[in-house]
Amino acid sequence: MGIKSWFAKPLAAFAVRQINKWKNNPIAAQERTFERLIRQASGTAFGKDHNFASIKTYDDFKKRVPIADYEDLKTYIDRVVRGESDVMWPGKPIYLAKTSGTTSGVKYIPISKESMPEHLNGARNALFSYIHETGKSEFIDGKIIFLQGSPVLERKNGINFGRLSGIVANHVPAYLQRNRLPSYKTNCIEDWEEKVDAIVDETLSEDMRLISGIPPWVQMYFDRLRARTEGRKIGEIFKNFSLFVYGGVNFEPYRARLEESIGRRVDSIETYPASEGFIAFQDSQQEKGLLLLVDSGIFYEFIPSDEYYNENPGRISLEDVELDKNYAIILNTNAGLWGYSIGDTVKFVSKNPYRILVSGRIKHFISAFGEHVICEEVEHAILSVAGQEGVEITEFTVAPQVSPEDGSLPYHEW
Repeated sequence: MGIKSWFAKPLAAFAVRQINKWKNNPIAAQERTFERLIRQASGTAFGKDHNFASIKTYDDFKKRVPIADYEDLKTYIDRVVRGESDVMWPGKPIYLAKTSGTTSGVKYIPISKESMPEHLNGARNALFSYIHETGKSEFIDGKIIFLQGSPVLERKNGINFGRLSGIVANHVPAYLQRNRLPSYKTNCIEDWEEKVDAIVDETLSEDMRLISGIPPWVQMYFDRLRARTEGRKIGEIFKNFSLFVYGGVNFEPYRARLEESIGRRVDSIETYPASEGFIAFQDSQQEKGLLLLVDSGIFYEFIPSDEYYNENPGRISLEDVELDKNYAIILNTNAGLWGYSIGDTVKFVSKNPYRILVSGRIKHFISAFGEHVICEEVEHAILSVAGQEGVEITEFTVAPQVSPEDGSLPYHEW
């Protein structure tokens, strides 16, 4: 055991003690977060427009702040992009994370000096929780790779612009810098195909122990590694590879192929990061679901997904959620997003502590006949059939066939 992995264990124990303080008192943590957010933003343009100074309760807040998507907040965000201060949160954001939207083109999500540490703490605490529960810390002594976007940022109007993964790349802690791959030069390559080849060049002979990234990026990396090594399994190429950290998309459609590529069992940690905030992480290898981060500068709201498109949908705080029910997740953040729907749906698998599963996207459903089949159900169906038939599904589409040519009843065409 190296010195880093030895020191990691007491640090992990300390981190878990801090986590347990809010994990065991989640509603109080959310109430504190709510009060702090309202107080700090009361002097902003958004706070004045929505009379934050008069908000005393969550009911007051719901009356003054409507549910919003990016288009609804775009007038305010455009002012932030132009460099105006005190628009949605005090001062200017230190970053604007660029994301791709289907309706709004490029979106700019603010990250403030208060919210940036929460992005980092979420990732760090996911690893510390794993170390504390399992006692496994040796991965810190080897090489670690984070498959991510370019860390090169653009600066305009006193604000840095970039992709979230590239922004985070500029904040990797010093104690991991010597272990971290790829090199800064390789990480700055914009063309993804070229970048993956360069990453393979740099890592093929290294002692890789932790690999992290969104599943499709990791699968491409694995495919290139295997192509270079005459089809050897990743677990053979990297004999000490022991931990896979992933997030960003539903893992299940990628699981079978990734596990086949690795060729042996490795532990994994699922995370739920978003440009809007670090929402949850897997805190246990034994328990189902991701621990909702209730003390990370985000006040959460939830709308039952089957009510989302109603004129006046139900809107509740964490205290009133139910188990195994799909909700659209709504964020109010210490970067200045208010009543913001990120488009994801979640369901709670535990309330002590609050653990969630990401079940899909609020706009991803089929309801041509009133059936309202959601993404989670579609993926479960296709994966169940694939498992029964012993086949691997890489891509699929499903859509309603409303008027079959043979005059038969309507159906879903896969």
